[in-house]
This record gives sequence, structure tokens and C-alpha cells, in this order.
Amino acid sequence: MTMGSKEDEQAGLFVTYKDVPRSAGHPFYDALEGILRKNGFDYFVERECERFYSGRGRPSLAPGVYFRCLFIGYFEGIDSERGIAWQVADSLSLREFLGLGLTKTPPDHTTLGRTRRRLDLEVHDRVFNWVLTQLARAGLVRGKTIGIDGSDLEANAALRTLVRREDGVSYQDYLVELAKAEGIEEPTREDIARLDRKRPKKGSNKLWVNPHEPDAQVTKMKDGSTHMAHKVEHAVDMHEGAILGVTLHGGTTHDTQSVDATLEAAQANLSEVRETLETERNDDDSDDDDEPGSPAVEVAERIEEAVMDKGYHSNHKLCDLDEDGIRTYIAEPKRGRRNWKNKQVEKKLVYANRRRVKGRRGRHLMRQRGELLERPFAHMYGPTSMGRTHLRRHDNILKRVLIHNAGYNLGLLMRKTFGVGTPRSLQGRLAAFFSLLMVLVDLVRACISARVVARPGCDRDCAVRRPWSRGREITSTVPRKLLSTPAC
Repeated sequence: MTMGSKEDEQAGLFVTYKDVPRSAGHPFYDALEGILRKNGFDYFVERECERFYSGRGRPSLAPGVYFRCLFIGYFEGIDSERGIAWQVADSLSLREFLGLGLTKTPPDHTTLGRTRRRLDLEVHDRVFNWVLTQLARAGLVRGKTIGIDGSDLEANAALRTLVRREDGVSYQDYLVELAKAEGIEEPTREDIARLDRKRPKKGSNKLWVNPHEPDAQVTKMKDGSTHMAHKVEHAVDMHEGAILGVTLHGGTTHDTQSVDATLEAAQANLSEVRETLETERNDDDSDDDDEPGSPAVEVAERIEEAVMDKGYHSNHKLCDLDEDGIRTYIAEPKRGRRNWKNKQVEKKLVYANRRRVKGRRGRHLMRQRGELLERPFAHMYGPTSMGRTHLRRHDNILKRVLIHNAGYNLGLLMRKTFGVGTPRSLQGRLAAFFSLLMVLVDLVRACISARVVARPGCDRDCAVRRPWSRGREITSTVPRKLLSTPAC
């Protein structure tokens, strides 16, 4: 057999249909597409986005395709619109999920960005609520007990571009002025670094701002590093882990300052979902149907319980939540002996919260908080996901974050319906099956090869050779009548 060589070939002038490459599809995306089509996702988003387009001109990117691209960003762990566009153009199964044939050009990152800027934040919030409604129909939303937690989101801004708020002087020029004021005529980089190292409390957000991203703030991240960052906060249903509300704040916003907006967002979303389900139920009753769309679990009218970590614990916040009729399960930090003079109301609420946290239900909710609250952050803002945003300004970032969280909720619905929550979950199923099979084979082999070896002259104690002892005799007290071997 002779060796083949690669030669330049002229492309064919005509391509028949049978020669066009087709994808077998991805079972996860095929099932997800079935859910979206069954519940009228494309009709819903086209109706919501219709007012942002003119009646004439070239057809734009379909809103359903745009939101599907953002869902792909969550499921594939892609943090940028440029990466989403590249992945869609490279994958036949994703093209099929978007409904794009080989003759259609997939959307590039400029088209995705232009569509995002055209649609306002309210449309993205409506899509998030639509997904939440599908979870409520499947019985995955209750809304009675929620957990709230926040995480840092690294901003698309650098510390070296900071300028002073009052006059716009850059940080580097400011250090040069300080060095000259200290008597250094021509300061070098070493002199500036040494001078900056000695200055206490530098980089205050009250004095400095990034001109390209004024919404970002200088923040100490969870790993100890300092970056420009935002703070994203979630309200999660403690029943199945569905995300009920998402808010975005400055990186240095304290937990007690941001929790009110998150609670309001979660309550508003729950009210809208409940109203939608009641409307559908009334329509079903008027048509004399058997209520096929009624949810398996009733959605609560309002939030009754809130679970939070110790960063949210404060006297005034406990008072505010008590006035709203919310029962708190907030972890209490170690503060030492408290002074309750003229604070009898606060004392009563703090002691009641402490008693609930130490109770059986409180301990159970705290264990659930580590699972249901921390897991979404690991999925959505981890090293392989959107831990660093490529967008600027809170409105733009929140649009992407809302659909990112809607993708997480779709994953919960897929896990409830089909048993898998991400497209890559199927990759480990076969490996896990074979691993379990090999463990069972090893166990059967060990049981067959296990034998009891008696020591010479033993009377009652015998040496038992176990398969995990690597040939060593392990002395074990075994009564003779229990041994089935005649060696003893």
C-alpha cells in the first residue's frame, strides 16, 4: 500500500442534500429544546421584544436564538459573548439547538452585543420569570423559606486606571506628586513603590473611581487579592434550590444594605409567578379541563422564613425583617457580651433568632444553606464559568447574570424531568457505571478467593487470611465451631 498525500482539491460546485454533514444532536439540548417548544418560549420572547423593533427593514436575530445563546453560555461554562459565538459556529449540535442550518450564518459576538443593548433589563427579567414559572409548574418552587447569600464578581476594570474623583488625576501621577513633595526630584519606580507601600488606607472608593467602569469598586476578594469588583446576591428557595431573585450591587456594599433589594426582587417574582399560575388555573376551570397545567406544589403568597449567614446579622435588620413578618434563621457571629441597655426589643429578637438557629429545624436549614446557596455560586461564578464579567455598567451585567441564573433554573428542571442538569453530566454516567461494575467484580472475586488459614497447633484462635491483608496472616479470635475448614 502506498502512502497517501494531501493535495489541494477544488471545491465542488454543487452539493447534494445527502452529502451535507448533519449532526446526530445532543440528547440534553434536544430535550431542552422540547421543553422550550412545548411551553411556547419563542412566542413569549417575540411578544415581549416586539416593541423594540421596527415593522420594516432587514430581519434581526430572532429573540429566541439570542436567549438560547445565553443559555448555552451557562451550560457550556462560557463567560463571554465572543466565546459563545465561537462555540456555536464550531458545533453542529448547538447549531441544531438554535435551529440554524448549514446555509445560515450563526450569530457573531457583535450581533449578540447589539441585541443585548437593544433589549432592556425588563425583558431579561421577564424571561427569568418565565423560566421560574416553568419550575413552579413542575413543583420546584414553594417560596415559603428562602436563603440569601452574595458573592464577588470581578469587574472588567483595572486598578492601574483609577483616577481621583475631584480632579481626574491618575493614581500614578498622584504618587509622583507625593514623591516630589517628600523631596525626591526625579522619583523612580522603586521610589514610588516604596512610598506607596508606606501609605495607610490607600485606594478608598470615596476618593478614587475607574473612569471606564464607575459602577465597580475596589474590593478585597474572597481569595485575599484586591480587584475592581461587583457584588451579586441570590435569593434561593430552600425547597429545591431554585433561584427566586438576583440583584447586583457595588463590590463593597454590606450584606445588611443589599438584602432588602434582594428580598423585594424575590417577593415580586414570586407574586408574578403565583398570579400567572392562578390565571392559568382559572382559564382551565372555565374550559372544564382537568387542570393539566396546575403545579404539583402551591406557591406561597409571601416569604415567611429567611436563612442567612452571619454577615447579615444586625439589630436593625432583625427588627426590619420582624416588621415584615419574616421569621429569621441568621447565623450569629461571636461578639462577646452584649449591652442591652434601652434595647429590649432588639434583645428579644436576637435571643429568639439564636434559639431558632440552635433548634433542630435551624440546624437543618444551616446545613441546607451550604448546599443550596453555595452550589449555584460554584456553578455560575467559579473559575470555569462567569467569575469575571466582560461587560460594564450594572444594567448590562445584570442582563447577562439574569439569563445565566435562568439557565441554572432550567438545569434544575432538566434534572427533575430527565435526570441530568447539564450537558456534560452524561459524560460521567457511563464511566460511573463501569466503575461500579468493576467494584462489584472485585468484591465477588475477593469473596471467592477469601479463605481461612489455620495456624499449626491452634486450639481456639485461628489466623484469618483476608483478601486485603496482602498475604499477611491477621490474628483473629474465631470460635472453632464457626469455622467451616477442617484444618482446626
